[in-house]
Amino acid sequence: MPEKKSVVTFDTIMRSLKKGEYQPVYLLMGDEPYYIDAITDYIQQHVLTPDEQAFNQDVVFGADVTVGKIVDMAMSYPMMAAHRVVIVKEAQNVRQLDKLEKYLAKPLQTTVLVIAYKNGTVDRRKKWVAGAERNGIVFESKKMRDWQLPGFIKGWLATHKAAADDKSASMIAEHVGADLHRLTSELNKLLVVLPENDRRVTPEVVERNIGISKDFNWFELRDAIVKRDVVKANMIMKYFTSNQKKDTFFTLLPSLYAFFQNLMIAFYVPNRNDPQMLAEGLELRSKYSAEAYLTAMRNYSATKTLQILKAIERTDAKVKGVDNPNTSNADLMQELLFFILH
Repeated sequence: MPEKKSVVTFDTIMRSLKKGEYQPVYLLMGDEPYYIDAITDYIQQHVLTPDEQAFNQDVVFGADVTVGKIVDMAMSYPMMAAHRVVIVKEAQNVRQLDKLEKYLAKPLQTTVLVIAYKNGTVDRRKKWVAGAERNGIVFESKKMRDWQLPGFIKGWLATHKAAADDKSASMIAEHVGADLHRLTSELNKLLVVLPENDRRVTPEVVERNIGISKDFNWFELRDAIVKRDVVKANMIMKYFTSNQKKDTFFTLLPSLYAFFQNLMIAFYVPNRNDPQMLAEGLELRSKYSAEAYLTAMRNYSATKTLQILKAIERTDAKVKGVDNPNTSNADLMQELLFFILH
């Protein structure tokens, strides 16, 4: 029986797959489809050669298959190949998955069974899930938090022999958001335009190819607010309210709230003046990412920060039409910015 895996992450799974170390069962589940698709696609494309796939690989969808059919395919031995691959996509649509319990208690070692269960998770206490975990891999693909996106972008680019500075990564993250499929699609577009002799993604590259202004973006607005640079902050906000698409306010407000929420936490981090301790307390990527919060704590008190959070909540409600008969979104944002800075 394979040894029980102590730590299962996307990276550990991919490293093992690339070394040709395959498990008889992969139960991939969670709310983030990107990692589920990435693992599934790698197995589908690399475990077997194209010639072997014709006789030894089945790819089915949950709505079109029964547990009995899945077990029948998984119990078949490979023909002129070391493995047989059975991939069940959209496995959340398979009825009575509990009936996999018997097979997963003793899966065929020559089969690689992938159960791709999206838009949710399965209770790990269920016997069939316990069997999958005992004899294979159970991986939960969690949604990435906003603060993790710049790190994801820099890491993804590094694996593709490119690089981005903090500002460029933050610009992309703020503009594209946490849809990792869309995010990697945008990054692929950048890779195409980068010259072979300079694989750096700069703010200028982002501005030219993704349509974000390097001077008028959330990263610059946050910097101006942190420093209480009234002129710059108002100039950027004016750009936002006059040039941006209608849903800008629905992305800008959560970003503002997240920053000041983190700032509120920062006031209570032990040894908060130590960049490394502050970065760890706020779950930031590095101590350099803590500099904005160190500056903000010098310019805003904890009391003012709490007042700002409440003001953002009120503005968010008004933008959504609550107790707001006729004030425009642009005016609401200008009023909020004035309150923050004064």
